[in-house]
Amino acid sequence: MIAKDMKRGDVLVYNGSPIIVENLQVQTPSARGAATLYKFRCRNLITKDKIDLKLKGTDTLDEADFSHRSVNYSYKDSTDVYFIDNETYEMYNIAQEDIAEEMNFLKEGLEGIFALIYEGRCVAINLPVTVEMLVTRCDPAARGNSATSREKPAVIETGLTVMVPEYLEEGEVIKVDTRTGEFLGRANK
Repeated sequence: MIAKDMKRGDVLVYNGSPIIVENLQVQTPSARGAATLYKFRCRNLITKDKIDLKLKGTDTLDEADFSHRSVNYSYKDSTDVYFIDNETYEMYNIAQEDIAEEMNFLKEGLEGIFALIYEGRCVAINLPVTVEMLVTRCDPAARGNSATSREKPAVIETGLTVMVPEYLEEGEVIKVDTRTGEFLGRANK
């Protein structure tokens, strides 16, 4: 795949290991005839190391040979999280520290989870873009405050604290963006 076509979330091979593109930045040259540079912040899916790449638009990297499997969250122990394949019922595990950010949104019954399987091993998971979470704790709205864009912290069922509008109450179900951790709105009932 050529650098100018790469985007966030692509899984490629760099120095023999699979990497995932987490961020990219395009640097246009100020001089005539200079090449546009593409800066990528990637993560090695095996070692979890961060890698910074600077490529010209015509430079290429091979796409990683991995499978995208639909899975369900099964359980976790003190070190690993276990997922079961929805089709083959094969069990995959991944270290909790490798998916620390995703753990903030992982709950039983969550649909739309995909495991990235590389050489028979689960190296990462992809969550749906939005998830519905129960607000387990938040302060009540202060009397006399207007319903403008004031926010307050609320704790959702996984323990993550999300900033929500002041009118929300404990026990409500909200939509949260798994990429940013931001409140998106009330869930449809």
